[in-house]
Amino acid sequence: MKGKFLLVVPVGLWIACSAPKDQVPEQTADFCASIHRNDSISLSQSLEALADSMRNKTGVYVLEDGGGSLVARAWLTEYAEKTIDIQYFIFSPDNVGLIACDYLVRAADRGVKVRLLVDDIMVEAGVHEIVTLDSHENIDIRIYNPGVNLGKNLFSKLKKYTTEFRSANQRMHNKTFIVDGKVTITGGRNIADEYFDYDHEYNFRDRDVLLMGKINATIEKSFEVFWESPLSVPVTKLVSEERVGIDSTRFDRLHQYACNPENFWPQVRVRIQRLPEAFAALNHSGNIVWLDRVDFVSDVPGKNEGEGLHGGGITTDTLISLIRNAKTSLEIQSPYLVTTKLARGLFRDAVTRGVKVRILTNSMASTDNMEAFSGYQRDRKELLETGVQIYEFRPDAKERYQVMTGALQEKIDFTPIFGLHAKSMVVDGKITVIGTFNLDPRSANLNTECIAVIHSEKIAAGVLKGMEEEFKPENAWETTLDFNPDSEAAMSKRVKAFTRKVVPKNIL
Repeated sequence: MKGKFLLVVPVGLWIACSAPKDQVPEQTADFCASIHRNDSISLSQSLEALADSMRNKTGVYVLEDGGGSLVARAWLTEYAEKTIDIQYFIFSPDNVGLIACDYLVRAADRGVKVRLLVDDIMVEAGVHEIVTLDSHENIDIRIYNPGVNLGKNLFSKLKKYTTEFRSANQRMHNKTFIVDGKVTITGGRNIADEYFDYDHEYNFRDRDVLLMGKINATIEKSFEVFWESPLSVPVTKLVSEERVGIDSTRFDRLHQYACNPENFWPQVRVRIQRLPEAFAALNHSGNIVWLDRVDFVSDVPGKNEGEGLHGGGITTDTLISLIRNAKTSLEIQSPYLVTTKLARGLFRDAVTRGVKVRILTNSMASTDNMEAFSGYQRDRKELLETGVQIYEFRPDAKERYQVMTGALQEKIDFTPIFGLHAKSMVVDGKITVIGTFNLDPRSANLNTECIAVIHSEKIAAGVLKGMEEEFKPENAWETTLDFNPDSEAAMSKRVKAFTRKVVPKNIL
């Protein structure tokens, strides 16, 4: 959500997979002529050796770096055989988004059924471009909770926020990428450059998890509930533009853009091609952990349909239960940390019964959301008084040189600012939560969220290893009652944080 204030006014999410023509310039050569898919392999073939495990267990692999997470999505899309079901809050037509869409169109050309569900709040793509993508016989696009953005003029948007403020703020924050009902990637990442280490100015430290086998039936069921919800509306019902004609060349510009080595580096394609070998090595080494129990918890469409801005949902209840039952430790990462009296009470009770609680969040210098930071800043002292330890992420965190593995890092002679976007929790060194839930009132009461709850000491140890690095002084400042790193931020950010204090915390 880089630099976006999405809480009160509708400002801009990009979804265009077939982007506006001025965003995808004409290419000077046929870059696609030398790029070919390996037709001798398939997803089912690659997973054949794991069939017995996938029937009764869930395979878990945590995707820590953005480059690896991008490669996994690309390979799964390239070798999908039946279906790709995608649910995201942000799907941007920047470099990563356009390349992702090229892969989706090519999959659809092979007969794969692609369903894309995106929240309406920040859609900025041109109507023609969205309808063009939807015109593919194997691609369907639906928009969640429309009425505040797509196809609306400024007057109708303002009217929605004035007369239906609560419903206008009920957004879909779920993020799932499901292939053939067998493999899912879920977690904190949206589809945009900054989530995969490709942005030139600002990138996120994020975390996803790849899930294979048993749990996918539950995840697919959740997607179906959202897809069939009255809140999810086919894009063609929201716009007046006539459906575009079927033109076999309508995606040529997109294909050539993605094939151009200046836009999608050859070394990344090599990593994608080599993924089966890397995957086999991971499984052989035991780094893919097969478990009897992994829980996928998702809110339902229209979460909290009562009155007011309070009420919660099943993800909120699940996290409250995990915190209440913690016995020794709670290690938490949340980019936004806007606590309520209830949340501070939960942490105080945990500390009182001997639980060590450490939380890593963004500093003013690293945050992309000054509104959320202002909410955290207002209650930071009270939160510290509960006995929790708070660490604030450095924009120049040393570990960015290790975690940011995207090809962009090989192309530029500086390292972009690093901000935290991972939403994770480890309980007692045994249970790991990876998902979309921020520790703020918006995730608790308004947004639909989803989380994977993984019961494995081995997975917990791996995630904790990364967390321990991020608590170190070279990666984060420890904030106390006597010290905070606000002075490390630029004066413009300090002014913004002060002025944003007028925003009510219950919508942050």
